Amino acid sequence: MSSVLGKRLKEARLRTGLSQAQVGINAGLDQSVASARINQYERNVHVPGFAVAEQLAKALKIPAAYFYAVDDGLAAWILAYAKIPVSTRRSILEEAGVDPRHL
Repeated sequence: MSSVLGKRLKEARLRTGLSQAQVGINAGLDQSVASARINQYERNVHVPGFAVAEQLAKALKIPAAYFYAVDDGLAAWILAYAKIPVSTRRSILEEAGVDPRHL
């Protein structure tokens, strides 16, 4: 089974306009392997552990949860959610009947 992470990583990287090497270096990978590692992740040759995925998300300025959303609609919601103010998030959660106290 192919990981959705590779697809999401590539989508996020292309949206930012960064090269594979730039993403890898920004995520703390060694410059000599950054491009190759990101390429392998995008092609699902290797799947990074969660700690590395968190660093990749930070480098791309997106929530790590985006990498794991199987549904494209949910992935879009995760990106949108990260961009809205906390007060608006609370209102949305309350409207949906979800307890927003963890925000």
